[in-house]
Amino acid sequence: MVTVRELSAPYENVMLTPRRGPDVCALCFNFTAGYERCYACEHGAAVLDAMTPISYSVGREQLHHALASYKRVDGEVARRLGATLAAILWRFLAEHERCVARAAGTGRFELVTTVPSGNRDRDDRHPLRWIVGELVGPTRDRHRRLLRRTDAEIAPRTFNRDKFEATERLENTAVLLIDDTWTTGASAHSAAAALKAAGAETVAAIVIGRHLNREWHQNDRHLRGISQPFDWSKCALCAQVVGPFLPIPTRIAEPVPGPD
Repeated sequence: MVTVRELSAPYENVMLTPRRGPDVCALCFNFTAGYERCYACEHGAAVLDAMTPISYSVGREQLHHALASYKRVDGEVARRLGATLAAILWRFLAEHERCVARAAGTGRFELVTTVPSGNRDRDDRHPLRWIVGELVGPTRDRHRRLLRRTDAEIAPRTFNRDKFEATERLENTAVLLIDDTWTTGASAHSAAAALKAAGAETVAAIVIGRHLNREWHQNDRHLRGISQPFDWSKCALCAQVVGPFLPIPTRIAEPVPGPD
């Protein structure tokens, strides 16, 4: 039987671990130009108690292709991509879920759920729930479908407390949200708002890929500065800060475009 380590290994040379430091958003690990927060985090609602991406997902490159394709294709290709993403998530959770819990101020996450798709037609059969609820050992027994998309018409990539609703009451519960991709964070924060409205005390998020476009501003320079292969022993929350933080200017970063 193929192991989690064997399934995740082929991506070690394309995954890029986010790190805190100068020119990195303190909330979502987007690249900035010496600012504490990127444009999206400065202007959006900060509802999550903690968030970490496993890797940067660079537009049109291998991890981005896998994250975009696993939910749009069928058959053996979809199963193979889903298994690989499940292995990446499993391996990361085994090493670093406790880092996320510590950052969120909780001992452990009692429940795990996924951020619903912004596409209502896709949401009912979204393969991320199959990955989190069936394939990934650390989440399998804690997974519940705690969120659903409402009928409210919400513009894409915008935070809105009416975007999702909880399927049950969650009094004093710590919930771990899983999503495949983070672009602006609007959906994850909207999902966290719905969970907290239902009584959840703590909500933190792990995303497989933090989307970036390599050609945007100095992103290529920052990405080329990340050492490879991927270091499974360090996550964005527990890795040592790289260099001193720079003084924070009063203006904020420009908006970053999302995936094509």
